Order: sequence, then C-alpha cells, then structure tokens
Amino acid sequence: MIIDTHTHLYVEQFNEDRSEVILRAIESGVQKLLLPNIDSSTIDPMLKLVEEFPDNCYPMIGLHPGNVGDDYQEELSKMRERIDRPNNFIAIGEIGMDLYWDKTYIEEQRIAFRTQIGWAKELGLPIVIHARDAFEEIFRILDEENSAELKGVFHCFTGGVKEAEHILSYGGFKLGIGGVVTYKKSELPEVLKEIPLDNILLETDSPYLPPVPFRGKRNESSYINYVADKLVDVYQVSRQEIERITSKNADELFRLTEQSTKTTLG
Repeated sequence: MIIDTHTHLYVEQFNEDRSEVILRAIESGVQKLLLPNIDSSTIDPMLKLVEEFPDNCYPMIGLHPGNVGDDYQEELSKMRERIDRPNNFIAIGEIGMDLYWDKTYIEEQRIAFRTQIGWAKELGLPIVIHARDAFEEIFRILDEENSAELKGVFHCFTGGVKEAEHILSYGGFKLGIGGVVTYKKSELPEVLKEIPLDNILLETDSPYLPPVPFRGKRNESSYINYVADKLVDVYQVSRQEIERITSKNADELFRLTEQSTKTTLG
C-alpha cells in the first residue's frame, strides 16, 4: 500500500474525470489520499470528495500562504468556524509561507502561519507546511513555536542537507517527497542519501509537479509510483520496503488508523 500524503484531487483540473483518477490511484496501490485545503472556497468540494470516497480520502483544513491577502482574517475565521463543528480533519494544512511569487503580504503570511500553528497545538493535530523560497522565515517562526507536541511535514521538500537537518532537529517533523526527486537536474536524490527513510513521506501535490515521464502534464495520485520507484534507487532497498516505511510514517503522523476507526464507528 502507498499513501499519497498531499493531493488536491478536489480542484477544477479534475472536474472531467475525478472519479476515474481516484479509482486509477486505488487500482495502482494508492489506498489512502490525503487532501490539504487551500482556502474557504475549497472546503466544501474537498469534503464532498471525502463523502464519496470515505475509505480513501482524508481532509485537512488550513489557509494556503499563496491565498493570504487583504481578507486573510476573514478567511481564518471561516476556517476556525469549520474546525469548531464536528469534523474529521486529520491536519492543519496546507499552511506556511510562499515568497516565490509575491512578498506583498509577507507580514500577513507570518500572522496566518502562527495562528494556524496555534490551532494545531490546541487541537493536537499535525501541520502541513508549504515552504517556497521561505525556509529562513519559516525556521524563524518554528524556532519560537516548536514544542514537544508539535508535529508535521514540510511538503514538497526541495532543500539541501542543511535545511533537512534543521527540520528534523525539531523532533516531530517529516519531509514530503514528490515528483521533483525524479527530475534530471534535481539534487534531491543526493540530499536524501543523507536522510534516513524513517523521515520520509510520499506525495504527489497533484495536479502539480508531475514526475518524469509526465512533466508538463497534469499530475495525479497514481503517479506516486514513479516517486516510490525513484526512492528504491536512492535508498537501495526493495519497493516493498519503501512502501512499508513511508506508509508507516504517514499513518503514525496523521493517525490514519485511528481516524479510520472513528469513521467506522460513526
């Protein structure tokens, strides 16, 4: 079994064939699909997908840093209102900071990030961090906010050994590895050779960042198999071992077995 720990299957890119994409993933061995939220407009489409595939899809809630704007406080209020209802959210995410496209709302991003870290601590949930061109900003905040209880994953990790070691020094964090590891010019394979497999989660970030040989096309969760195959080369272990360890890591971080039991019990 493989767990795709980060896939946006509810977005419009899948409107024409969403069910087929999910069934293709399940048939390829991807039994669990973890859905990070983007903003208030994506909560209902995400939860609708969870209703349709309750044994496979698991929702998160959070405000993506790329969607932090003038109305960010209103957006956070909407998130909080949904959290305070009975729910089965497995994480606060995806949250973090993104300084790649625009730094206009850098202070608002900082505030939103800290606010949502606070929710995670309060609720005992892991956080899913988006960190694009923002490691130093995020480390500055996490150095202050980290605690023994705080856990999470740096999704789509593309940093170096230095950044990886900083992340792992927090004690409760994993690295999410996706299609970038398959790219010809990626330095990630060499970085991962310095990082034990016990610290790794598999993800796609679909519909974005497809692995080779699908670059330039829409990514989907079944393509996580190409990421797993690449990690076989990196770690020089069997495919079964890659699946076993990364799935165990995901299950423990997000408490998926516990969540499945709660859902079964109603």
